[in-house]
Amino acid sequence: MSKKYLFYVAQNYSFAMLRPLQDEIRRRGGQVAWFLEPNVNADYLRSNEEQLTNVEAMQAFNPFAVFVPGNVVPDFIPGLKVTVFHGFDAGKLDWRGNNTHYIYRGCFDLACSYGSNMTANFQKMADQHQTFKVLDTGWPALDPLFTPNTTDNPYIKPADKRPVVLFCSTFSPRFSCAPHIIESIKKLSETGEWRWQVQFHPKMDPRIVEQYKALESDNLTFIETDNIVPMLQSADVMLCDTSSVLSMFLLQRRPVVTFKGNMQGEHIINITEQADIESALRNALAQPEKLMTAIDSYINYIHAFTDGQSSARVLDAVDAFNVSSLKKKPLNLFRQFKLRKKLKYWKL
Repeated sequence: MSKKYLFYVAQNYSFAMLRPLQDEIRRRGGQVAWFLEPNVNADYLRSNEEQLTNVEAMQAFNPFAVFVPGNVVPDFIPGLKVTVFHGFDAGKLDWRGNNTHYIYRGCFDLACSYGSNMTANFQKMADQHQTFKVLDTGWPALDPLFTPNTTDNPYIKPADKRPVVLFCSTFSPRFSCAPHIIESIKKLSETGEWRWQVQFHPKMDPRIVEQYKALESDNLTFIETDNIVPMLQSADVMLCDTSSVLSMFLLQRRPVVTFKGNMQGEHIINITEQADIESALRNALAQPEKLMTAIDSYINYIHAFTDGQSSARVLDAVDAFNVSSLKKKPLNLFRQFKLRKKLKYWKL
């Protein structure tokens, strides 16, 4: 009998993250079903993808494993709970100064990590709590990044020889540079020297989104998509702040300029003044040797797998997993209450 796997989705960007894993499951003869939290746009589902619309349907589906590109998952869904994460460590700190990427929430049995630094940090938590295990498998979302399809990429325009600048920004008012540098982006795009693509986190303030949409021209395009990988593949340089998508871009050996970003290191060109945006982008486009060497070292640090086979490693890890080796998870009453309220499910 083929194994069943459930994809539990809380954000629109999760579709592209999970589809490489879906492809591998289907290649092995398994079955996939999707559950979307109420805020997720079901229009992103494809005609050949099965959607479960309530908790009872998930329970009846009875998956062998539940894959989550997020931080929490309901405990009233059957199956091994597996987090495949939703991005890299972007260095974001909470008000206490703690890195928000490394927080123990007690929801998962297995954490499929990527990169020596990330795996080591989660291993410390796994050793301490003994309620989950962590394995360095690579990130399934990146499999298409390492197997590019330039023929069908809508953002690659062979007739337009201009360098492409991809501007991405996170939604958090504390970290987002989008509200502050809009005039600089406007002026640089008006020169026509570069082709600009703008893409924001789906939680970005709608007012900011509308301001950037108003800048659209032959030189600047605002893009809303559930799959950012083709955009990453189409750009020559990225302008960003603290969004973890910058790490995905770096994995292509392409430079990133951050404006008041949290990430530190020689692999990043970080600036704090709007007047320096243009010169920083020019420097990045030139790909100086010292910068590229630092980027190579960073790639080995955060995601050494470049074979496009992370989905296969994740499934191998899940299929071989022994949940009986774990201690009982914490009750997580507050988190589970919030999930029950969100999904309108109150049965015991």
